[in-house]
Amino acid sequence: MTTEVTVVIIGAGVLGLAIAAEIAQYQKDVFVFERNQTFGLETSSRNSEVIHSGIYYPENSLKAKFCVEGRELLYDLCNKHDIPHQKLGKIVLAMSKPEIASLEQLYKQATTNGVADLIPLTGPELNELEPCVTGKAGLLCPSTGIIDSYSLLQFLYSKARRNGAEFAFGVEVRTVEKAGTRYKVQLQDREGISHLTSHTVVNCAGLYADRIAQTVGIDIDKAGYRLHYCKGEYFSLNSRLRPSINRLIYPIPEQAGLGIHLTLAQDGRMRLGPNTRYIESIDYKVDEASKNTFFQAGKRFLPFIELEDLQPEFAGIRPKLQGQDEGFRDFVIAHENAAGFPGLINLIGIESPGLTASPAIARHIGRMVNEILA
Repeated sequence: MTTEVTVVIIGAGVLGLAIAAEIAQYQKDVFVFERNQTFGLETSSRNSEVIHSGIYYPENSLKAKFCVEGRELLYDLCNKHDIPHQKLGKIVLAMSKPEIASLEQLYKQATTNGVADLIPLTGPELNELEPCVTGKAGLLCPSTGIIDSYSLLQFLYSKARRNGAEFAFGVEVRTVEKAGTRYKVQLQDREGISHLTSHTVVNCAGLYADRIAQTVGIDIDKAGYRLHYCKGEYFSLNSRLRPSINRLIYPIPEQAGLGIHLTLAQDGRMRLGPNTRYIESIDYKVDEASKNTFFQAGKRFLPFIELEDLQPEFAGIRPKLQGQDEGFRDFVIAHENAAGFPGLINLIGIESPGLTASPAIARHIGRMVNEILA
């Protein structure tokens, strides 16, 4: 006899955990399946741990909407539940006169997105705030911060369990097939293959979300759901340099990312990264040959660093819908009813600012699930 449940959530990254915590408040028999042995071992824990302001994304995009909304929800969550975080602020730098025009455009974009606390900085004003940073001008984003991602993940996991969600780790969802008004979910663990049926399936499988969508019967190329792996490496800086910088420091963004920037960890560590390198298969090794590239990128705005100050730290993989040399792609957050799959919700291409946006996305998915099950 096949087990029947109400909601299956695929993936226990920050989105899966936040969605489980939200849905389990209202629905019974919510099950989360994660292929790894615990939560948050991939994209959710291999990132800059930045709480983003929402300044970069096109007007009316899901990235802009959920980042701005999620930022406030995340700060409220951190303050209410003592999740370690710091609202340090960040400065986006213009290193030349042409980049000043890009900075002005970024200011307009951010204002359109509802980010109302930005402060343009002249060269002298920049130097007053960050004497050790080089730049022609800057854009101060006071609402940007950092967070201890593990503490956030742990909180969301505990909250989801308190609300009644069930978790199964070391269990991979192999396929999802439509079976009448339900979905048949094939699972694999150490014991072998098993199945269950669910009324609703929420696919937030991160790096593997396109594969899950494909097993249901969606043409991922026609739908624009195929993911591209984009690796980002990080190098830490010598601890002796810590007192020299007070905020996060970013260059003008690149096409595939935000450029190699300086972030601060909760324990005070300074690190440069990430770079952007499209890869064919998942590999978390930091290429030490990249050290000089990081040094040259950092040296542009941190003139006091030396090559020997850099040490390889970690790498992460972004699940990008945007291929190499392609333009902006938004999050995919879709109830696939129109495609003939009522009760299936796909979340695909949830890269940055996914961590910041997670509380807002979870609320949105919660409303979608409640409507499906009404």
